[in-house]
Amino acid sequence: MRFLDIANIPEKKVVLAVADGRINNGIEKGLLYNGVQIIKTKAHPSLYDSVAFHPDMFLHHIGGKNIVYAPGTSEDVIKELEEYGFSMIQGETQLNYKYPGNIAYNAARVGKFVFHNTKYTDKMLKKFYSRLDLELVHVNQGYSKCAISVVDESSIITMDKGIARVAEKKGLDVLLIEERNIILPGLDYGFIGGSTGLIDKNEWALSGKCEGLESYREIYRFINKKGKKIISLTDKQVVDIGSLLPLCIC
Repeated sequence: MRFLDIANIPEKKVVLAVADGRINNGIEKGLLYNGVQIIKTKAHPSLYDSVAFHPDMFLHHIGGKNIVYAPGTSEDVIKELEEYGFSMIQGETQLNYKYPGNIAYNAARVGKFVFHNTKYTDKMLKKFYSRLDLELVHVNQGYSKCAISVVDESSIITMDKGIARVAEKKGLDVLLIEERNIILPGLDYGFIGGSTGLIDKNEWALSGKCEGLESYREIYRFINKKGKKIISLTDKQVVDIGSLLPLCIC
């Protein structure tokens, strides 16, 4: 296996990903059935329960072997990633319970762009973005990775109007949806970005049954237009798992 060159966008079949340590058996079986081995997170002590296991809150894959993590991230998770050859770099921002103190690592890389509320982006992330000549694009939504489902280097799905407006100005093809049928225990509903991840160049995986979403038809048309297919990992209602983060391909 080898590392993804571009974070979130695999060139081939994904064989290793990070997922919420609390994912249900159905999602886990769905991933294993599709050849994806998972590293399960452990709760971050500074985050509230709904998102404490969400990898997109405290892990940020820069691309290649580099992953920036928030101080306080489980040593077991860090060690497991290091055993796969990843270079684990501690970020500078200490997370805390309340927004915006918990969003420093929740930036969304989409090809050459990184979307985030730049007032709160961790400085270590900014250093890497600068080295890679990536453009850090300001959006008001601090939970940017939660809110953005990456489809390819120039296409996203989002529930956030502000992100949609800014991304379109940058030339991205954007599907803006309204969606309340994503479960996130403890909150009213979850995000589309937090429920999805690419598991192959042309496979967009969803943590539940796509037909159960209000916006199913729009999503299906958009994904189909991009030459990809939807992989519903279970036949249950879609749940926000803090993003499925693909790390290695075969």
